[in-house]
Amino acid sequence: MASAASLCPAGAARQAATRDPDDLKAWLQLASAPGVGPATARLLLAAFGLPQQVLAQSVAALSSVVPKKHARAVLARPGAGLPALVERTLAWLGTPGNHVVTLADDAYPARLFDLPDPPPLLYIKGDPALLSRPAVAIVGARGATEQGKRDALAFGRALSESGLAVISGLALGVDAAAHAGGLLGSGGTVAVTGTGPDRVYPAENLALAHDVAARGAIVTEFPLGMPGMPANFPRRNRIIAALARGVLVVEAAARSGSLITARLAADLGREVFAVPGSIHAPLSKGCHVLIRQGAKLVECMEDVLEEINLGPGPMIGPMPVPAGAPARSAAATPTPAAQPGSELSDFADRSDPLLAALGYDPVTLDALCERSGQPPETAAARLLELELAGHAERLPGNLFRRLG
Repeated sequence: MASAASLCPAGAARQAATRDPDDLKAWLQLASAPGVGPATARLLLAAFGLPQQVLAQSVAALSSVVPKKHARAVLARPGAGLPALVERTLAWLGTPGNHVVTLADDAYPARLFDLPDPPPLLYIKGDPALLSRPAVAIVGARGATEQGKRDALAFGRALSESGLAVISGLALGVDAAAHAGGLLGSGGTVAVTGTGPDRVYPAENLALAHDVAARGAIVTEFPLGMPGMPANFPRRNRIIAALARGVLVVEAAARSGSLITARLAADLGREVFAVPGSIHAPLSKGCHVLIRQGAKLVECMEDVLEEINLGPGPMIGPMPVPAGAPARSAAATPTPAAQPGSELSDFADRSDPLLAALGYDPVTLDALCERSGQPPETAAARLLELELAGHAERLPGNLFRRLG
């Protein structure tokens, strides 16, 4: 694995997280040069040292390392917005808890050097040290079932209580539940986002983001003002995979971003874990694909810990909502409305609280009433309608489960 020191020539001093305007301007200029991505920036830094030294070279010198079009882009006159971005970033750094960590900083997480394109800069709200703590990523569907969210919350809490940081992407569903669980243990949680550090996407997770920044860390490679553009999230996923020792997929459709994160993790030599589910559940199909491809089937936390050599820990058991969980935990994992591209089955009506609460694992009527907030007589009548429509079935012992 490459080290941070290898990015600078021999004898070049490594610096603390930068607040010097000229230094910050050079980093931002290099990172924002048109057509010059993190992989090209890494090559230039390894060859010439810090960004100010890169920018002092000639086109011919840079062209000995990267294609000439990239060399010209790096040395072109900076865009008109660069001075304003520098000022905004310096002002952002003036807020306690905000950090910019560069490839040349000691605080830069070493595991990101396993990537061919580690981000030149990381914007961090919270504790930068958490990014270097042993960690497991928990990812899954945005439109997760209630059971899936409870599983993610319980695994997140158990892993955090074992001392591992819990990494996820601050999305709705599984991500939000995993972060909420990670906040309940000593390991903490790290949210890797696809926006600038001054934005939260989706807005429903604003309260959760404040909690993560206060007691964990939010990290992004995107500059201030960057909105949540679709192309940003695959880039975010590679950072999630690289920071973790393993990736646990709780629920995922057969084609989902969570499977991309799992593939990236496998390519980096990380462990891949998947929680199995009903063969009828659309959001179990992605996990079953991973298991067939060699991912470890996970039923309890020991299944994770024995693969990453951290020893045994407390059993998760039947995945109840952890006792003492803060009231905000439920709010941090809202049930999203159906929207184009969401990972929901075709028949799912997310405006129906009972259908949203009914998972693919058997559940009692009392539990459904508690989840959905409906009285027993209303829930029983709606369950009968779902049975007749082929969306649910009644099992022995007065248990119910959803059908795909």
